[in-house]
Amino acid sequence: MSDNSIINAMKKQLAVFAVILIPAIFSCGQAKTTQPKTGQQTDSDTSKAVITLEAPTYVWDGTKVEKTSEEWKKQLTPMQYHVAREAGTERAFSNAFHDNHEDGIYYCVGCGMPLFDAKHKFDSGTGWPSYYQPINDKNVAFDIDYEIGYERKEVHCSRCSTHLGHVFDDAFDQPGGLRYCINSASLIFEKR
Repeated sequence: MSDNSIINAMKKQLAVFAVILIPAIFSCGQAKTTQPKTGQQTDSDTSKAVITLEAPTYVWDGTKVEKTSEEWKKQLTPMQYHVAREAGTERAFSNAFHDNHEDGIYYCVGCGMPLFDAKHKFDSGTGWPSYYQPINDKNVAFDIDYEIGYERKEVHCSRCSTHLGHVFDDAFDQPGGLRYCINSASLIFEKR
């Protein structure tokens, strides 16, 4: 083999490696970070929606909450609507709860169902709130999305289908090894 053949083969291998590695680097939604279509807001907006919060021990009973787009727009701020109803993503490190260390419960912004306990929150370094488990497995549901070119496990509220974020199996230092990477705009926080 000539030197040119070896160099060309190495270039091809490097290109394949880059195509595989780059999506993995951005696995928490950074590549999909988008701006709301309905407003100029860019940071997380956690204004409280006017909804009743369930008891922290509430377990989803199978009853769905369904609303029209207009009803959701009346209830949610533009950023909350963008994330919760359009499966958007807020910017890393500029959202309300990534650095919240207070004890309490995180509820769904759409229906008030308890989703995550602050006791299960950890600093993943991604810029989004991360939890190693939901408050109850029945309160969250999953879908697979290919939005950024490869398979990710999307997390949403079981009751109202609010988009929460994604779950990854890369939290090796946490119980169960899972990292629920969640948008603050999908959550309401209540201190314990």
